[in-house]
Order: sequence, then C-alpha cells, then structure tokens
Amino acid sequence: MIRTVIEIDEEACTGCGLCVSACHEGAIGLVGGKARLLRDDFCDGLGDCLPACPTGAISFVEREAAAYDEEAVRAAQAAASAHSGGCPGALSRFFGHRAADPIQRHDGAARQGGGEDAEGSLPSCLAQWPVEIKLVPVRAPYFDRADVLVAADCTAFAYADFHRRFMRGKVTLVGCPKLDGVDYADKLADILAANDVASITVARMEVPCCGGLERAVLSAVERCGKAVPVEVAVISTRGELLERR
Repeated sequence: MIRTVIEIDEEACTGCGLCVSACHEGAIGLVGGKARLLRDDFCDGLGDCLPACPTGAISFVEREAAAYDEEAVRAAQAAASAHSGGCPGALSRFFGHRAADPIQRHDGAARQGGGEDAEGSLPSCLAQWPVEIKLVPVRAPYFDRADVLVAADCTAFAYADFHRRFMRGKVTLVGCPKLDGVDYADKLADILAANDVASITVARMEVPCCGGLERAVLSAVERCGKAVPVEVAVISTRGELLERR
C-alpha cells in the first residue's frame, strides 16, 4: 500500500540517537553509527522523530510500505519492557552537552554556561539518561569521543558546584561500589571496548570504600587495552575538593 512513512538522509545523520529515543514504536535504530528505519510496519507516519533530529535528516515520504501494525508494536514494547526489568526509565536518551552556551538572566543579559536560568535556578548539565552504571547501555552514540565522568553517587550531594565543575560537557555515570556490591570493572571495560571514549574523570569521596570506584575504572582501562587518560578528583565529606590527580 502507498502511505506516509519517514525517510532518513544518512549523509546528514550524525548518529546522535535522539530520533531513536523519540520513536516510541521502536521503528528506528542505529546501524553502523547511522539512524535507519528498521521496520515500515512499526512507523505510524506521525513523525514524532522529526523535531528530535538536530540536523533535519528526517523527512516524510509517500511510498509503498507495509501497513502500520499497532498490535506488533505493542508486543515489541512489552518484550522490551520485560527485558529491561519493566522500567521505562531505563530507556536510553541523549539530551546534548551543555558546555559554554549562553544563559539568559532576569535582566536579559547573557551569561555563559553554568549561569542561572530565567527562574533563577541553575541549569542541569546532565547530557544523557540513564546515569547508573548498571543501567547505562554498553554501546551508545553519545560515548563516541566523549569525556566521561564516573562519579560516586555521594559526590553530587557533597560538592555544591558539581554540575558546572564536573558534569558539564561530559557523559555522566554514577554508582556506589559499597551499596551496589558489584565490581564495575567488567561493565566499564565493555563500554570502553565498544566505544571510542576520549577521557575519564573519576569523582570519588575521601572515604576508603569509595576507592573501589577508582580501582574499577583503572582496571577497566587496563583490560580494554586503550590509552584512555584518567583523572581522579577526591571530595571530602564536608564538600571540599581535596585533590585532582
């Protein structure tokens, strides 16, 4: 049948993955670093993915395509939910990096990134979701050439300027080696092996148990066999930055 479906210009596509997150039907996937319409019968032709594309690589076309199969879409969504433990919050999303973009103040003047927004609150520097090491996908387009922050979850509560000083411009992964009771080295090594990560910053607390996070990162870098530079920042329980090495 002739109907409206989306078309993706692979030359214009940067592989950011935003359209994948925007397509609730699961019709779009990343193949070889480019977005691709995987199933015509999963595309409802409504175009929720169009405004999500930052490069305008997606458009509508009228062509021969299988009819939209709502029942098959629901079955696939149910299977994906069961695979992820039934948590819709585990859906991978990329919001983009906040670096030094202008922020408007109450008086209309522009301030650089890290300033207050129009309501007087600081803007979030979170670039992606999920952030938990256990939940983040091993392969994601936002990891490519990314500076990655691996942070103990207490650090953001202890250090007041955590978003601006540590998270801005980075992909953020968080965890607690003591409470989670896992060795993150395996998962982190898989991420490093599957992606071209540019650097890693470890943000940890001064307490001894937090050293497990630092050791996991160093072990992961050694296992993956890539020369990924690692910086470690140690924060005190009073919220002071004690050292960076």
